[in-house]
Amino acid sequence: MRASSITDPRRADQESRPAVPPALRVSGFTKTYAGGFTAVEGLDLEVPDGAFFGLLGPNGAGKTTLIGSVCNLVRPTAGRIEIFGHEHTTREARRLVGLAEQDINLDRFMNVEEVLVYHAGYFGIGRARAQARARELMEVFDLSGKARVRPPALSGGMRRRLLFARALMHSPRLLILDEPTAGVDVELRTELWEYTRRLHEVGTTILLTTHYLEEAEALCQEIGLIREGRIIARDSADGLRARYGARDIAEVYLRAMAQKPVAEERA
Repeated sequence: MRASSITDPRRADQESRPAVPPALRVSGFTKTYAGGFTAVEGLDLEVPDGAFFGLLGPNGAGKTTLIGSVCNLVRPTAGRIEIFGHEHTTREARRLVGLAEQDINLDRFMNVEEVLVYHAGYFGIGRARAQARARELMEVFDLSGKARVRPPALSGGMRRRLLFARALMHSPRLLILDEPTAGVDVELRTELWEYTRRLHEVGTTILLTTHYLEEAEALCQEIGLIREGRIIARDSADGLRARYGARDIAEVYLRAMAQKPVAEERA
């Protein structure tokens, strides 16, 4: 992968607006699905502009519900979500967020270049500019030779690269990576790590969910642990290790998830 198309998405705003609100502010967020199941209840979370934040938790903890709501794919039952000070449902907020999903949901009837150009259209990017941006990202992610290939004919690793490229087509200021290296080989995982680090270095705020605990420990400035729809701990990797008397984040995770919820302790 190449770093040629990485630019600072905050640069233009910094000249005219020195005080930047948090990249993500979630207040009192609750989601109850049809049937009565509450996936998340009263969650508060703030991710500063320019942060690299990891969100760790077991399946069913509420991570996907939270991400879906931030990206306006899931409708909250209660609470407020803001992206750089904009209500998450507004066009301004949507334009500031890029999402690389865990599930590979690529249009099987478009080729690689068409997937990228079509996605850019959602953000009002003209065709000529979108094609130029697509060429840049295909070069960065070593997809140029696959420009006319449809996703079903790509390897799993290539499809994962395409998801990453698609999320970056509109140069988002907040990039959400939901299990970005799930199912990829060690070589590609390392490449994605390095590219993600470079994105962060030039100012992109990154929210990462992963089940690879060493990934969060290696990449994230701060890590939040979520269980049963609530943040139960938040700190740097060093801070979490000290808090739980653990050798690494894997041990932190196991000890945190083994603790009884506050409600049970009071019962």
